Amino acid sequence: MKLGFIGCGNMATAIIGGVLKKGILAPDEIIASALHQETLSRVSEMYHIHTTLDNREAAAADIVVLAVKPHFYEQVIQEIRNTVSDSQIIVSIAPGKSIETITGWFRKPVKLVRTMPNTPALVCEGMTAVCPSETVTEEELKEVLTLFEACGKAEVMPERLVDAVVSVSGSSPAYVFLFIEALADGAVRDGLPRSQAYRLVAQAVLGSAKMVLETGKHPGELKDMVCSPAGTTIEAIAALEKAGFRNAVLAGMEACTNKANSMK
Repeated sequence: MKLGFIGCGNMATAIIGGVLKKGILAPDEIIASALHQETLSRVSEMYHIHTTLDNREAAAADIVVLAVKPHFYEQVIQEIRNTVSDSQIIVSIAPGKSIETITGWFRKPVKLVRTMPNTPALVCEGMTAVCPSETVTEEELKEVLTLFEACGKAEVMPERLVDAVVSVSGSSPAYVFLFIEALADGAVRDGLPRSQAYRLVAQAVLGSAKMVLETGKHPGELKDMVCSPAGTTIEAIAALEKAGFRNAVLAGMEACTNKANSMK
């Protein structure tokens, strides 16, 4: 199998790194294109894959990942659509671009899989929503899932839910980074060195997430386990709730989802 990437940004390199690390493909089975030779030289040096400045060359692969920014999708598809055949699998990672919209730009039926990954894929802890078009077979879907599971976890879902995934996992690492930064600021205010504060906070967030995934307990139950009667933690929870912590998170997610809907 040949795997092609049009664009060599964070998500492309995350998938490439995961696929190679897991031994799913060899470097000579992967090709990537980009606008600048400097980008290609960096990726080639890191992964020893084939690179090209010609998007059409990358588009000849068995699976082609469109890894450019969403506003470049139409332009890139116009460039490669005569190269793409109905036997290839096209993978989209663009938020807000529907299967119908992307297929329309190709001006012909294509095997399209719409995905919504996130940046933790860079450390093989990504979360990707996967939505296949009706033309994609079960076997072809499994091939795409294998690629994304090489750099984290993947969930198949209907397209009507994909825009919601943008706010809940696609963009949410940014919310978590903001939370980590805020916690670290509080630790610095209390006297901790900033580098140590970041390590303490990041490990606490990592461990908390792992407890949710591995214990199967409701997050509220896990929260209650930390809150002793008349203790320090419940005092902090009360202050956060008074400041509208949950509503702020919900408002941010709503704004994110609305933006994704407006990009169709």
